[in-house]
Amino acid sequence: MEDNRSLTGRRILVPESRELDLFARMLEAQGAETLRCPMVTILDADEPAPIEAWLRRLAAGSFDDLVVLTGEGLRRLLAVAKRVGIEDEVVAALKRLRTVTRGPKPARVLRELGLLPGIAATEPTTDGVIAALEQENMVGRRVGVQLYPGNPNHALLDFLRRAAATADAILPYRYASDSETGQVEAAIHAMADGTVDAVAFTSTPQVNRLKEVAGLRGLEEALRQGLARTCIAAVGPVVASSIEALGGTVAVMPESSFHMKPLVNAIAEKLGAAKP
Repeated sequence: MEDNRSLTGRRILVPESRELDLFARMLEAQGAETLRCPMVTILDADEPAPIEAWLRRLAAGSFDDLVVLTGEGLRRLLAVAKRVGIEDEVVAALKRLRTVTRGPKPARVLRELGLLPGIAATEPTTDGVIAALEQENMVGRRVGVQLYPGNPNHALLDFLRRAAATADAILPYRYASDSETGQVEAAIHAMADGTVDAVAFTSTPQVNRLKEVAGLRGLEEALRQGLARTCIAAVGPVVASSIEALGGTVAVMPESSFHMKPLVNAIAEKLGAAKP
């Protein structure tokens, strides 16, 4: 009996970590064989005291706006608030202030709390957040900013200063290597050898980890060949930019909704259509 699933016969490298099994199962449901290679994991920040102090300022009503750049960041903040016994106060503060979200993941966390974003960036990027805030009068506003690892986001913080707002930024989590270097090395070789049809990136740290291991193991040329030979999928424009900075070309990206299910659909459409 013919298998009509669109990714049957395709082998896809999956560097996702936090939702690895979920993402891989979504691809496998379309018939794909997945090569799982988790590249980063998410850990709590090393120093909890600054985060607790920031949360107490939030709970006390010190912010007029809160810029939430990642869903993971907001979840981590809520977990710390629960641990120190101020979860109810923090949620109450979130209901009072104006939230600004960069993309669908932080908006989803807010919806789980029964809240909607006050301002949602049209593009899920720092530039998108800045463009949204440029339409607002920010003079004198006190803005909490949830940062994410690897990006101190000087562009956003500089914009807020120029707009005469006061920014109070916090970084609630960090990334750490989650796989042995040998696994990532094997993934680079698989791409260069043409034994995978596609690689599906869902975060910038995954791309950075490939670059790091290539440098450590002298595999820069293999990575260049692998990026040129493999169909590259990116969950959204931020990830796509990091791939392009590495010298790769993104062949697959959802048109508007930048999360896993639309990415799987886009991959299925691209690779299914490319079958002989």
